[in-house]
Amino acid sequence: MSDIKNIKTALISVYHKDGLDEILSLLHNDGVKFLSTGGTQTFIESLGYPCDAVEDLTGYPSILGGRVKTLHPKVFGGILNRREHEGDKAQIAQYEIPEIDLVIVDLYPFVDTVASGASNADIIEKIDIGGISLIRAAAKNYNDVIIVASKGQYSPLAEMLRRNGAKSSLDERRWFAKEAFAVSSAYDSSIFNYFDLDGGPSALRVAIDGAKTMRYGENPHQKGFFFGDFEKMFTQLHGKEISYNNLLDIDAAVTLISEFADPTFAVLKHNNACGVATRATILDAWKDALAGDPVSAFGGVLVTNGTIDEATAEEINKIFFEVVIAPAYTDDALKVLQQKKNRIILVQNEPLSTKMSFRSCLNGALGQERDLKIETPDELKCVTNRALTGEQITDLLFANKIVKNSKSNAIVLAKNGQLYASGVGQTSRVDALRQAIAKAQSFGFDLKGAVMASDAFFPFPDCVEIAYEAGIEAVVHPGGSIRDQESVDFCNAHDMAMAVTGFRHFKH
Repeated sequence: MSDIKNIKTALISVYHKDGLDEILSLLHNDGVKFLSTGGTQTFIESLGYPCDAVEDLTGYPSILGGRVKTLHPKVFGGILNRREHEGDKAQIAQYEIPEIDLVIVDLYPFVDTVASGASNADIIEKIDIGGISLIRAAAKNYNDVIIVASKGQYSPLAEMLRRNGAKSSLDERRWFAKEAFAVSSAYDSSIFNYFDLDGGPSALRVAIDGAKTMRYGENPHQKGFFFGDFEKMFTQLHGKEISYNNLLDIDAAVTLISEFADPTFAVLKHNNACGVATRATILDAWKDALAGDPVSAFGGVLVTNGTIDEATAEEINKIFFEVVIAPAYTDDALKVLQQKKNRIILVQNEPLSTKMSFRSCLNGALGQERDLKIETPDELKCVTNRALTGEQITDLLFANKIVKNSKSNAIVLAKNGQLYASGVGQTSRVDALRQAIAKAQSFGFDLKGAVMASDAFFPFPDCVEIAYEAGIEAVVHPGGSIRDQESVDFCNAHDMAMAVTGFRHFKH
């Protein structure tokens, strides 16, 4: 028995009508009968095509303010009846139920309504009942029925109709059913997450469209995938296909740069900053960011919060790097940067908006709120006899933003709005500090008068002792160790300034 099915009757009830006219034309030319409701019926008839009203089929008008329109045995029987099942055939004949072979429907904009800040009453009204029921029914009976559950599937439907006429294969119907269940599961997940707000999530329900297969994962022997709308957040102007590792670095880069309001440039490698500077101009910020570690910058990801002009492009074009991210580029700058065919050039269209972060763990997942805390001058509590100067406060806040975005254990050394060096991902804070000092000195930085930021408290005074020997004069850390006073006492004895914030910034 052939798995090819003819489309004789189509039930169409949609909000998004752009792109629907071509589908209607293709169906009408093949003699398909239309069945619809309300505004969609009016739209179909405005194009000159005859269309029967669902209420004429069911014998009931739209009731309860539109809450009940298609919920009727003559509609769902027409969708769910099994064409080769003798009992089903007898019953639809008995009750005069027409076979419905194609369902085109979309859902109320629940997610958009929540995002708009609408009232709870308005949000609840956007919980679709009839639409979701039609989707599930048609998808369940994909053996006989095609379901188109969103405007994102208009194009493949039109392509199928142009190729086949008003016919479909089992594989095509199954594909549309799979896409429909993706729509319905995402919709239900968004509703659950709206209700599951009090006291934190009770279950993890994540539905992300836009699956993309990467060339590979972290290494060539691993498969890699990205789930999300990269094109909404970024416009790629130039370069090769973005890799799994590129995406991790891009995420780290835009997270870091979001901390800064003044003109800032940063260079990242393996998710950690190896160069950051805040200056009066983007060009100067680039020069001093690169100076922080010109060796690690090779093959790195560059990010800035200002427009890249030609002069800046000429400077950054002198080194090899994988990715550059900016809110805008001048035309002349793009001409310079596009000289390397594989170089990835991205425009960041919008900031990160997610409030939660997730990662796989054991046979499950870990979730947490993103660390969005940015300390202010008022939150730097000076605990030493020596007070903080204005310049030190600025540098401590600058360093604290960088250490917050560095892998723990982390130490950052900075001065005059420039990252001198960092020690990241170490098993002891002392090792992280020694690494940072050695790195700063290797690039010729004089640490006299520099500041130090730590992502967590000092369990012993050894770090402030080492920092003092290197010339560091001010320190910031969260505080909270039972031996905090030992570090404070050392600072007081050696005329150092220390501030605590009360906020730890571990990043594992």
